[in-house]
Amino acid sequence: MNDNDEEITLLKEDLDEARSELEALQTTVADREARALHLESQLASAREELSAARQDIEKRDEDLGTLRVRSDTLESAVRSSAERYRALALERSPELPEELVAGESVDEIDQSIDRARATVSKVRGHLEMQAQSARVPVGAPARSEPDLSGLSAQEKIAWGIEERRSA
Repeated sequence: MNDNDEEITLLKEDLDEARSELEALQTTVADREARALHLESQLASAREELSAARQDIEKRDEDLGTLRVRSDTLESAVRSSAERYRALALERSPELPEELVAGESVDEIDQSIDRARATVSKVRGHLEMQAQSARVPVGAPARSEPDLSGLSAQEKIAWGIEERRSA
């Protein structure tokens, strides 16, 4: 074998080695391209999900705004109804002081009405008890002759003369 043959053999070995490296690199490139396509597909899917989530959030925000408006409207209606209920309750029970009947709902007003009735009842009972103790019997006391038994004869004569003068 001569130098040329050796050189050709070495070149063939180098060529085979280069081909093996080239095939390995091509395999690596193909694998990486496949992974890149897969990652791009996942990224596109994630972007679609993100877009859908954003749209869902926007829709929920709109719904929340609508619900807040409805809630405010209902709260206002409840307050207005409670005020009308309070006015009617006070109209039906004029003995209850307005200051004692309060509340922002029908239940609160009912509770305050019960407390006001209890307070009015206690005050009435107290006033009636005071009136009973200060009561004066109706009519004048029966007239009777004065008791002259403790007077002397001279005092009895003076009393009789005085009675005649005043009559």
